[in-house]
Amino acid sequence: MAERITAAVDVADNSGEQSLTAEADQSTSDGVAQNRDRGTDNDEAQGSDGTQSPGKKASPTELHSGHKLAGRYRLEECVTRLDGFSSWRAVDEKLRRAVGVHILPADHTRARSVLAAARSSALLGDPRFVQVLDAVEENDLVYVVHEWLPDATELTTLLASGPLEPHDAYQLVSQIASAMAAAHREGLAHLRLNPNAVLRTSTGQWRVRGLAVNAALRGISSDTPQRTDTEAIGALLYAALTQRWPYESDAYGMSGLPKDIGLIAPDQVRAGVHRGLSELAMRALVNDGATASRHESACTTPEELVKAIGEMPRVRPPEPTFTAPPEYQGTSYQQGAYGRPAPRPGVTQPVPTPPPPLQSRTGKALKWAVSALLIAALGLGSWQLADALLEQGGKSDDPQSQTQDGGDKNDNQPKPAQPLQIQGAREYVASGDTQAPGDVDKTYDGDSSTYWRTKRYNDGPQLAPYKPGVGIVYDLGSVKEISTASIGLRYAGDHTTVHLYAADSLSPSTGINGMEEIGTATTSRSSLTVKATKSVKTQYVLLWLTDVPMAPSDGYSGSGYKQAITDVKFTG
Repeated sequence: MAERITAAVDVADNSGEQSLTAEADQSTSDGVAQNRDRGTDNDEAQGSDGTQSPGKKASPTELHSGHKLAGRYRLEECVTRLDGFSSWRAVDEKLRRAVGVHILPADHTRARSVLAAARSSALLGDPRFVQVLDAVEENDLVYVVHEWLPDATELTTLLASGPLEPHDAYQLVSQIASAMAAAHREGLAHLRLNPNAVLRTSTGQWRVRGLAVNAALRGISSDTPQRTDTEAIGALLYAALTQRWPYESDAYGMSGLPKDIGLIAPDQVRAGVHRGLSELAMRALVNDGATASRHESACTTPEELVKAIGEMPRVRPPEPTFTAPPEYQGTSYQQGAYGRPAPRPGVTQPVPTPPPPLQSRTGKALKWAVSALLIAALGLGSWQLADALLEQGGKSDDPQSQTQDGGDKNDNQPKPAQPLQIQGAREYVASGDTQAPGDVDKTYDGDSSTYWRTKRYNDGPQLAPYKPGVGIVYDLGSVKEISTASIGLRYAGDHTTVHLYAADSLSPSTGINGMEEIGTATTSRSSLTVKATKSVKTQYVLLWLTDVPMAPSDGYSGSGYKQAITDVKFTG
């Protein structure tokens, strides 16, 4: 049965329009070539000085620090002035927050396409992108207002001190690829995805700046936008692993590859590079179909890259290191060091006795009173203990009080539940499309702010009109007995029904009807516990959603029937 999934977010922009599509500009610049050679201009670097470059049409001369747009946005610092447009750090005086602003004349050749790109980007509403807040044509000016993240750091700055750790590089490519896959599903491309456009916040989240807008400002287009953005993600991962730009030209403060040797794998450029991430970077970069013998098939779209990331083992963060305290060093104090001659070997020095502390009569009386009370308490406690032991001894003489089997009575006590470690997971698709295969590892990463989510459905709560259900298969590493499953849910609603099944592998060979059910539960809260109704031992557990609640609009999709899973824990 065909799926009916609504992915668009109906958000009105500041001009009151409900749905806009980016106008195709007529530039002949090729997006792939831009990926290879760009890096000499400033992509509105936060906090950097603006540079003057010749453009086709200069920005209006009246723009200066302190100028206000719409009586609200006060310009503070010009960070880019290029090709007829300028980018500023500004202050939204109405909301008292910092913002970024792109400004260009209304008669600029690219003004229409910039407005269309900004409004289309605003409609996406994905929090993984720096959000467009306003897009206005006013007083012969076109300006685009976007978020300004004072706590974020550009990838260019992070790489200035060296390559990223494998876990950080894995998070970078995973989050950026998932974000770009979501953008392309809505028909949006970046085409200027470089280290200046990628920011890491203080919480460790990676965010992308300038979706569609940066390319429109520079008149960049591509006949293969998905391939262009995928190669750009590969270049970001390559740079993160090696601190080298994967082309011959130097860019973004990094050296390019040696000339005339072609593209070589990151683990051949730098020692200690994670092998799986090195392969992933090559699959994204070598995306013209010509792959080396050691590489798997090339990834030509962000969606294919997300799938490849989901298939590789998850790169875990390094174990925390603890520095052992220094060993205790005995002091070699000698009185001779303070002017008194040190004793000769074998001669014992008398140790002076410190004078006794002064005590008042009240203090002495109090000490004797406390001592008397302690003695009385000890005597009473000893008498009660002896009496209890005598009574217990008398009872033990009765043969009826002995256990029949002579064993330990604690043998009959139930054993405490033991947590079961999840070794891997994969999304299970019974029919139709996947939900979010690149995010399954977020359901057991120990971070309640990350999650795997279903798509948004028009009807519910049962998914049956569209598909039998959606879910994830978990690998416990070896055969274990399952007693309970604790599941964190992002949306609390009228219905969330979860079933647990014993599967034969991460890619089960049988359908739901061929699996043994472990247990089921339904809740309307933000967490759910499924208890096993019978003893089942298995290595692979399928968590299967058949009912999802009505949930409000968020940064990913509008209101509808959907659910997201945050933390999954199994006990046995």
